[in-house]
Amino acid sequence: MPWAKRLSYNIMKDLGAPMVMGLAAKGKKKRPAPASSTPFGPRLKCATRLKEIMTRHYFLGRYAEGAKPVAWVTSGAPVELLRAFGFYTIYPENHGALCGAQRLGPEYCGIAEDHGYHQDLCSYARIDLGHMLSGKTPVGKLPRPDLLFASNNICQTVLYWYRVLAHHLKVPLLLFDTPYNFKDIQAEDIRYMVGQLKGMIPLLEKVSGNKFKEETFSRVIHSAKDASLCWGQVLKTMRHRPAPMTIFDAFVHLAPIVSLRGLPVTLQYYRILLAELEERIDRGMGAIRDERKRLMWDNIAIWYKVRDFSTLFAERGMNFVTATYTNAWAETSAHMDEEKPFESMARTYAQVILNNNLNHRLFLMERLIKDYHVDGLVIHSAKSCKPYSVGQYDLKRILMDRLEVPSVVIEADITDFRAFSEEQTRTRLEAFFETLETPQ
Repeated sequence: MPWAKRLSYNIMKDLGAPMVMGLAAKGKKKRPAPASSTPFGPRLKCATRLKEIMTRHYFLGRYAEGAKPVAWVTSGAPVELLRAFGFYTIYPENHGALCGAQRLGPEYCGIAEDHGYHQDLCSYARIDLGHMLSGKTPVGKLPRPDLLFASNNICQTVLYWYRVLAHHLKVPLLLFDTPYNFKDIQAEDIRYMVGQLKGMIPLLEKVSGNKFKEETFSRVIHSAKDASLCWGQVLKTMRHRPAPMTIFDAFVHLAPIVSLRGLPVTLQYYRILLAELEERIDRGMGAIRDERKRLMWDNIAIWYKVRDFSTLFAERGMNFVTATYTNAWAETSAHMDEEKPFESMARTYAQVILNNNLNHRLFLMERLIKDYHVDGLVIHSAKSCKPYSVGQYDLKRILMDRLEVPSVVIEADITDFRAFSEEQTRTRLEAFFETLETPQ
């Protein structure tokens, strides 16, 4: 019965989740501060709060099914519209990154491959299909969706991936189709996208059981914009030398703006993180102890190598201070406008980095290299993400010619370490390190 599900969810939200979080914190051994021999400065204190937020999110997800309308959403979809109807959202890409970080990628991908899905398919998709086919997940249980919500502004794979989910789960799929920006966004493109968003409302009302209220939608947009702008301020703290955190930290702290965008907890968290980073700047405290070179990362993280790479570069006094991937969640936030909710959502989500031409990406990378005083560029050519990886060798060549910035390409995969060659990567990085460390 729905009322029983709602009661169970509310009990777990108000009592169960705090109890579980408290027991976890009490049972967890306090990690010692980093020894003076390590290349890292003190850990971010608010990382504990981040873990609580994300653990709570997945924990409550176990009880959301039947208690709240549930949607599975792609990272580039305008989730603010769903928030206006009270949907509980799950992001399969975020779940895939979590699985990748725990080195579960090949296992879950293998399940999908055993059912006929090719190994060249995006490993986020393969992990999600492997989860759907087996029920396996490191977070206990994901709630079954009542609705799937996808946007092709990040890639075309999500459309076919979500069609498979819709067929298997027998739930409706909404697609937000964003015209590609070959040069500049056009007025007819905006009208086309606004029409789509407004056309989704009847189905969202039917699935959620809630009526659409534009004032609620506007409030959500206001919250999402504030959180995105605050995330942008967090990233800008790394312009300082020494930078108070690394991009490897930012890859982890990105989770709320991806999975919980439009919810008050996201803005609350980033204000806490920003305050801690500003305090570090005032005290001259860096994320690594001896920041000699500042680097930029292009593309999604290699989730199973985040810790290893963080240590490898820090030991050489090299700190990643900016990335195209983390910047994507702040870059278009200025377009959000609660006074023009539908039009602003169209502008915001149509102009994300992967829905733009390569010149846009080139100019963005040039600006980030200059603004963050970058000494070297590391490009992840991701087997899983062809839209993000196309043109990277050309971008590398042009940037090296224009800005004379040393660069290296790492060929890998975001979650499936079967596509990663330790020997090849080490060889390329050693040559890169030698170039950076050679006096000019």
